[in-house]
Amino acid sequence: MELTLHTTFPDEIREEWNALLDETAAHVPFLRHEYLQVWWETRGGGEWSEAELALVTAREDGRLVGIAPLFSAEWQNRRALLLLGSIEISDYLDLLVRPADLNAFLEALLPFLAEKLEWEALDLYNFLDSSSTLPALKTVVEQMGWHYTQNVEQHAPFISLPGDWEEYLAGIDKKQRHEIRRKLRRAEGAEVPVRWYQVCDPEALDREMDDFMALMRQEEDKDAFLTEAMEDQMHRMARCSLEQGCLSLAFLEVDGHKSAGYLSFNYLNRLWIYNSGLNYADGYYSPGWVLLSYLIQWAIENGYEALDFMRGDEDYKYRFGAVDRYVMRATVTKE
Repeated sequence: MELTLHTTFPDEIREEWNALLDETAAHVPFLRHEYLQVWWETRGGGEWSEAELALVTAREDGRLVGIAPLFSAEWQNRRALLLLGSIEISDYLDLLVRPADLNAFLEALLPFLAEKLEWEALDLYNFLDSSSTLPALKTVVEQMGWHYTQNVEQHAPFISLPGDWEEYLAGIDKKQRHEIRRKLRRAEGAEVPVRWYQVCDPEALDREMDDFMALMRQEEDKDAFLTEAMEDQMHRMARCSLEQGCLSLAFLEVDGHKSAGYLSFNYLNRLWIYNSGLNYADGYYSPGWVLLSYLIQWAIENGYEALDFMRGDEDYKYRFGAVDRYVMRATVTKE
């Protein structure tokens, strides 16, 4: 394997990168070239004020077989290598490598990193617990006499979708089924107009994103999260997602104004729920529940296999029938 260290983001391998991603077992929207390039350009919306790119590609006979999308930064009082996308705004991360090449890639990568870079820890966040990288990394690390630790970081619930809305409702708790139906009836029987839609017009996207973030700002923690740099990141992420055909920005309007919004990725036969915002003055209409119900119906009608709530164990996710999986952190040290 021929490994190359990149200290500037390699725009020229976009097509190869995404083609490799198509063949990985850890295929998630946060690993697309376009997403991580925007993330790096904004340093995660300002999350990392000082960072150095340390992205490694591996080739065999000229063919791209692996990517370790890493950067170097001071983290928790030591020099660490982290995955691009870490930590706050990219729910799932991993290495990009075909399953058949995983062990060989790791066996080449770790000595390469030790030789080429100064670091005290590989601190790798946001692996799904099903990632094949985790056990393979543990094996290779221990064979080298290094140290490996692994921890559960967060819940990541999801819903497996059946082929029919009524079948979906029948599969969740009776009380919650009743609540969903009651809230939908109230919204659909309201004296004021209630409608939902998904944004499709590229020319309207910036304005719609501003409206979405205004809804987000009604929550104190999200208001603090939306710095100027993070707003720029959100706009750029939404734009590149729309251009790639995988953006779902949905709103519920009550009497002509936006009452709820969901920003999601429409990707790989799944709907990946990324963030949400509510107008709390419209609580009578339960706009968040109603819009989520419409999104689930839409996903079922379009043959989607799952709705992924991604990180966070908020109660409403389980009320809609989500089941748990987990996001992991793996740490490697040489001593």
